[in-house]
This record gives sequence, C-alpha cells and structure tokens, in this order.
Amino acid sequence: MDAQGRGRADDIDPADQWVLNPSTGEYELRLGPSAPQSSVPRPRRSSPNAAATGGGSGSGGSGGGTAPSGRVPQPRGRRGEPEPPAGRRNRRPVKKKSKAKKILLWTGGSMAFVLVAVSAAGYLYIKHLNDNITSVSDDGASTGGFSKDRAINILLIGTDKRTGKGNEGYGDSGSVGHADTNILLHLSKDRSNATALSIPRDLIVDVPDCPTKQEDGSEKVIPGTPNVRFNTSLGQDGRTPSCTVRTVTELTGIRPDNFMVADFNAVKTLTEAVGGVEVCLGKDINDPDSHLKLPKGNHNISGEQALAFVRTRHSVGFGGDLSRIGLQQQFLSALMRKLSSNSTLTSPTKMLKLAETGTKALTVDSQLDSIGKLKDLGLELGKLDPKNLTFTTVPVIDNPAEKVKATVVVNKSTAPDVFQAIKNDVSFTAVKKQQKAAKDAAAARLKGTQAPASQVRVRIFNGGAAAGSAQETLQWLQNEQSVSKSENAGNAPAQLARTTLEYAPDQAAQARKLAAVMGLPGSALKPGKSVTNSQGLPAMTLTLGKDFKGAGVSLTAPTKAPNVDKSTADKVTCAK
Repeated sequence: MDAQGRGRADDIDPADQWVLNPSTGEYELRLGPSAPQSSVPRPRRSSPNAAATGGGSGSGGSGGGTAPSGRVPQPRGRRGEPEPPAGRRNRRPVKKKSKAKKILLWTGGSMAFVLVAVSAAGYLYIKHLNDNITSVSDDGASTGGFSKDRAINILLIGTDKRTGKGNEGYGDSGSVGHADTNILLHLSKDRSNATALSIPRDLIVDVPDCPTKQEDGSEKVIPGTPNVRFNTSLGQDGRTPSCTVRTVTELTGIRPDNFMVADFNAVKTLTEAVGGVEVCLGKDINDPDSHLKLPKGNHNISGEQALAFVRTRHSVGFGGDLSRIGLQQQFLSALMRKLSSNSTLTSPTKMLKLAETGTKALTVDSQLDSIGKLKDLGLELGKLDPKNLTFTTVPVIDNPAEKVKATVVVNKSTAPDVFQAIKNDVSFTAVKKQQKAAKDAAAARLKGTQAPASQVRVRIFNGGAAAGSAQETLQWLQNEQSVSKSENAGNAPAQLARTTLEYAPDQAAQARKLAAVMGLPGSALKPGKSVTNSQGLPAMTLTLGKDFKGAGVSLTAPTKAPNVDKSTADKVTCAK
C-alpha cells in the first residue's frame, strides 16, 4: 500500500477492498469508496514475474519508471481507438456463467457444519488463514483423504469441551471433550446428492483398539472397550478424533475420508459471522438446562442463543438425545440456507468473517491442513443442490438391557440397510434424470437371453478381495453352478473397489448368465473385449474387487434407499 492519498494499510477494512464483479461472479480487489481514487485508469494486471522482466521502480529505462509526483503513466492504445473498460483490456469475450452456477461455486460446502464452506473464501489471504488451522493426525484411520473422482465421506464431530470465554456453564466440568454430536456426511460420486447421517452419542457400540500418535511422536495403542456409549470414542483414556473415525467404520462399515471437529465456540461464532440463522419452533420453549427461552414461531438466532438451541433436549420431543438431534439437523439446514443465500455470498465482509471464524473454529485431520485442501473439498461440496441433502439418523431402539432407559442400540432390522445404501451411493432423495439414465443403461445389460452355464468361459482374477477368493469362487462355480469352463488367473494387475465382469459383444449372453449366477449388478458388467484362456479360447474376465464378500454372496446393490425418518436441507421444519 503506498502512502500517497490512500492511508495506512491497517486503517482500511479488508472487506472494503474485495467486491463481487457481477460480470464474472468473482471477487476483485478494489479500493473502498471512502478512499481517494486516481484520475487515471488502472494499469492492466501484470504477470507474477513482471518485477523481474520489467524495469524496477526508480530505474530510468523504458521498462517502466514511475512518473513524476507519483503519477502512473497512461496506458497506450492504438491511435483513434477508444480505451476498453478497466479490467477488461485485451481479453477475449468470456461466456457468462449463470447466476445459479456462480452461487453454487460459492456455497463451498455449507452443509458440512459450515466448516468446509468458509474455506471457499480462504484464498483472499491464504497464509494468514493457514496459520489459523489446527490439525491432528488421522493415525491411519481414514482413507488418506477425499478424492475428486469418487464419493466423499466426511465425519463431523461436535465436542462438549469447554473452551473460550462464556462457556463455563456448558458441558462436563473438567472434560477433555467427548464426541457429543456426530454426523457422517456422504457426498455422492456424481455430486448430485448427499446424506448427513447423525450418530446418537448414547448409542452403545464397541470402541476398537486405536493406534494413536503421541505428542512426542511415538505411537500408543489405546485398548478398545466393548459395549460403551459412542461419545466415549473421543476424549476417554486419551482417545483422539481418529479413534472416533475407527468407531464409525466399525459401526457402519464406511471408512471416512476426513474428519472435522468443532466445540461450543464454533456454533456461537459462525452464526454471528453470518448474521444469525432462521429457525422455527412449534411451541413455546423454556429450558433452564440449555438456557433457551423462546416463544412459538420463527426466530433469527445467533451466538449464545444458537448454542442454547442446539443443546436443548428436555423441552422438545421425548426429551432425550434423539430429540436434540432433530433440532441440530434443523439448525444445520438453516445454516446451509443462510450460507448459500445471496446476502452471504455477495458480502465481502461476511465472507471474510466466515473465513476467519471457520478456520479458527475447527480442528481437521492432517490430510486437510491447509486452505488449499479445504477449498478443494468445499468446491466439491458446493456442487450439491440443498434440496438433495438429506438428514437422517442411525435407526435405533431402546437398550433392552436397561430398566431405566438411558441408552440406545442399533436397530438390526433397518440400520444395515441404511449403511448399505450409503456404501452403495444410493440417494435418499429423488433420483435425477441423468442418474436414472445411467441406472437404466446398467439394468439393460442384464436383459436378454442367457447362455447355458456349461458354455460360460471366464478367467477369475483377485483384484482386492480376501486372499483365496479367486480359488474359492472357481470351486463354487464348477462344483455348484456347473460353470465348468472357468479358471483361476491369480492376482489382477491392479486392485479394484468393485467387482467387474468384462466381456466382448458376442459374449453378452454368457455375461448375463454369470451375472445371474453370482448376483452381479448391471453396473458390474463392462462391455469390452475378450481374453484368451489356457485352452486358447476366448473368455470373459471376472475381477473380484474389494466389495466381494464370498462365493455365492450376491453383490446386487439396492437401487432405492430404505424408508426412514428424514428431512432435506431446503425445507423449514418447526421443532415441537
């Protein structure tokens, strides 16, 4: 910042320097309206290495000395040609993006406890925000980080740890913080839908052994504990968030890619940063435990009041943790709607506050330890339409071992279907047209005549299944299914997440027969080319992936999500 008529850098609000350009949908650096403006047009943007290639300041060469009295030389154009508008010189016309697409890019993952959303603004001052971020080791519990070419699973953890001014009256006194609020956020591979699965803190689970990195760099295995509350997976006996990740995997069979942790302060500071969120109450609430006192109707809440709202349980529903989960889901839906609204996206002040607040409010795993990584994740989440974000809860029943009901256990008749639907990337909202077209194409591969089992020729590779799976499948096919022209081809050159069957066009009838025998979905059938078997004859290629559960176990995934209580982020519901 120069000193000629612009004032000191620390006298200018950074928000005044960044405004949304309606032509490009991007924030641009400009001076605030209160700052004196130069009478000359702004020079065109220079390349990062311009200082090296052009003349330095104060040099007398033609490369660009500074004009006398601090004036900037006028850019030269062709004689007789008018100067193009500032900021658009020598540029080819750019096709304007639709307003909806611009907004979607800026939502940046607002559904993810908003902690991901704020990262989209982080590039405004990356280094400063990087210093705000706190990260801890994932201890090998996650997949190693999300990928842009596959579905994403993020574990969001809210702790009851007391930190920050004004939080003395919340949580357990002296607590290191337990896993009080837990949401497994699944974003589909095609980014068309997402499911936020709440996990009750009082759910009885088996916490596994947890290898955990210590402060001195050594590793300690914290012994697992069977038949305990889920919330003890964090804080108890020195357990870190990576142990909560392992517990989720143990419970659901879904391995999170990353995790994020927030405490009481996050709810207060983030709601204040966006100017509050709109919630609805179906009745008057006066809860002395959470300090929430609000009449029936719609309210804009923030700060202490927002924290009281998400902590309330005795005054809603049946007065337990499951009732509080409903409030928390309503709150997150409201927060997402506020973040994706124009009032937030077009306000540099709010975006800067979100960037500051969000990076200070969260602790992330070691795979998400920079603004660049958070921004990439945020942009993936930002592709989602809020109406296709579904909130639901792990199906549970009261713990039958208790006379006084205080905990819950998994409902074994419905919970496995919920977990399997998420694992199979099944949407809990209406399927989009392009999804339906893809599913129809996969289903069509299974339709038609099937060759006799005795005519099916296939080579079996192990591409990620348990050791010995290829031989087990071979024996099962030959001895129990009469697929005698099959052979074990050993290990595949690469591991696959899903089992596949590749075949040539003239082997389609064989492929349909083998799919019927093994319970393969249409998506597993890959039209391609044949290979030569040990007899010199053309054969199909069956590669058993990591999803393979054993010979005779069907791999046909459900195409419809189970019927469970749920809500979507675009709709306002009133707590009762």
